[in-house]
Amino acid sequence: MRFGLFVPQGWRHDLVGIDPKDQWATMKGLAQHADAGPWESIWVYDHFHTVPVPTDEATHEAWTLMSAFGAVTERVRLGQMCTCMSYRNPAYLAKVAATCDVVSGGRVEMGIGAGWYEHEWRAYGYGFPPARERLRMLDEGVQIMRQAWTEGRASLDGQHYQVDGAIVRPLPLQEGGIPLWIAGGGEKVTLKIAAKYAQYTNFVGVQDEFVRKSELLKGHCETVGTDFDAIVRSSNFNVAIGETEAEVEKRLQDIVTRVQPAVGEEAAQRLQGQFRDSPACGTPAQVVERLGALREAGMTYGIFNFSEAAYDRAGIELFEREVIPALR
Repeated sequence: MRFGLFVPQGWRHDLVGIDPKDQWATMKGLAQHADAGPWESIWVYDHFHTVPVPTDEATHEAWTLMSAFGAVTERVRLGQMCTCMSYRNPAYLAKVAATCDVVSGGRVEMGIGAGWYEHEWRAYGYGFPPARERLRMLDEGVQIMRQAWTEGRASLDGQHYQVDGAIVRPLPLQEGGIPLWIAGGGEKVTLKIAAKYAQYTNFVGVQDEFVRKSELLKGHCETVGTDFDAIVRSSNFNVAIGETEAEVEKRLQDIVTRVQPAVGEEAAQRLQGQFRDSPACGTPAQVVERLGALREAGMTYGIFNFSEAAYDRAGIELFEREVIPALR
């Protein structure tokens, strides 16, 4: 199993209480910790407004962070879970990603999806097209990016995007272009797009759902003529880990205490529930057992979010000592 670490950027109220002038130092320190440790990759989210509700707390922009992380790390791969296709013209996005790949020495991953956060879509003037249109935009945009990264030029007369000889030079340093992670578990369209284009997928990390979506992905691969076994299946996990169950409960309560002043009691409880219900909530032995079962089901890459990462690395370090060696 392979391991990625989310670096807090504010989107999930995970930089609350840290002065904005100190937030980059916090993010950089965690990125460099991962770079020196057992993590294969670091990740951020591509969002503009906080969750579980929009607030005035900071949310740092994903692709700016990609370039910055590329300049201050040496080894870890750099991903976004996941870039929203419709937030940037795909030819422009291909150019940005190629530049980040050069800056980082060839370490960028492209997590890409159709997008879902209606509040920020409308606030930024993107409207909010129906899901079928957002998915068509995803398909066309991926075609443009793949062409740009392999040929250095892209042309497409699509329903949503039209580019005519868009030059993307220099090419990414990675042979064949930047690896594509198609994120989302939409059964009829998203998984079919993944079957056509993805080297990696990312969908729900709950055992029964993971197995079901894997079977659907396999069926789409058979339909479009691609190799199901060549696609890495990944999931994201919220982590609340402790040496004892009492320590786990303390971590869960700390989430509410930290974010409640910003989002209110109800939203804070909802956020806590996302951690409490996660397979990565528990003691190391409990987490290893649950993740091990998912690994047996074909989930071979996990990306892990620690709500307290900006304030306390003890949970990350416990995970590094007792979970990663047991599953790697």
